[in-house]
Amino acid sequence: MTHPHHIVLIGFMGSGKTTVGHLVAEKLDWPFVDTDSQIVDEAGLSIPDIFAAEGESGFRDRETAVLTKLTTEPPSVISTGGGIVTQPRNAPLLKSLGFVVWLSATEADIFSRVSRNRNRPLLLTPDPRQTIHHLLEQRRTLYAAFAHLTIETHGLEPEEIAYGVCESARHYYGAP
Repeated sequence: MTHPHHIVLIGFMGSGKTTVGHLVAEKLDWPFVDTDSQIVDEAGLSIPDIFAAEGESGFRDRETAVLTKLTTEPPSVISTGGGIVTQPRNAPLLKSLGFVVWLSATEADIFSRVSRNRNRPLLLTPDPRQTIHHLLEQRRTLYAAFAHLTIETHGLEPEEIAYGVCESARHYYGAP
């Protein structure tokens, strides 16, 4: 049985999905699920180790498997990995889960949040800022196509974003 009443947060790494997701889940008294954490727990490996052992394609297969499992779970707030939109097979899965919100952050905000994090395999390049720019350019239209709502997060506090997500989800689901 499908429970299409999840709230799914998508967006680039460092856009605030996990922080905002925890706040939304707390406000709604719903479970919080982070797909990256689920993958790490199931694999018994860190994300960099999964990338090293299985490549990006192996990691993306694991993402799709987690999304598929979530389609049969009760309502929750789901934070996804930044690249989940790169797999066309994930579009119908995300939409079937429920209300999809793109947390859109500026390139500068993203870089300041993730530049010191060595657990981001896709940023282990000679020029991480250029990599962020390139990946954002590739993914912007995908995020927009997957989402029911886009929230521009620049200048907003996580609490404000969470409030916006909750109110928008209430409207989307027709709740008073």
